[in-house]
Amino acid sequence: MNTSSTTSPWSCGASRRSGPFPKRSLEIGAIVVAFVYWWPIAVAYVAWKIAGYPALSQMKEFANNGSFSFAGGDGRSRFARAFEAARGYSGTAATSGNWAFEEYRRAELERLEARRRALQEESQAFAEFVEELKRAKDREQFDAFMAKRRSEGGGPTIEA
Repeated sequence: MNTSSTTSPWSCGASRRSGPFPKRSLEIGAIVVAFVYWWPIAVAYVAWKIAGYPALSQMKEFANNGSFSFAGGDGRSRFARAFEAARGYSGTAATSGNWAFEEYRRAELERLEARRRALQEESQAFAEFVEELKRAKDREQFDAFMAKRRSEGGGPTIEA
């Protein structure tokens, strides 16, 4: 049986992207050295290697298109889309299929929304109250200053 060196998977790099064994060992050594001296270069190289050695033009096209499609194409992850659907943000609220539960959920959401509005109104009223207190305190301090100044004789004189 005649086995040539070209049929061995270790003989040439044609069967693998990383090339023959000596090249791969040099590559691994270079990555280790890069991690020791300047880790961002090593991380970038490992990411490029994992991505399948894309050409620079492919990377530019990917960046320009903004095609960050996570199984959907709208730029959001599958988890984010599911969360928004469950919370009713995407226009189509998720339903449980149970009419009684849906009625209960709708009533609770309305109650919570009414409570949120009431709290917002109370918060606004309190902010107005605090602002009025600040104005009253400022007016009181100003009046005290003017009274002190008039009593010292440093105030403006009005002659008629």
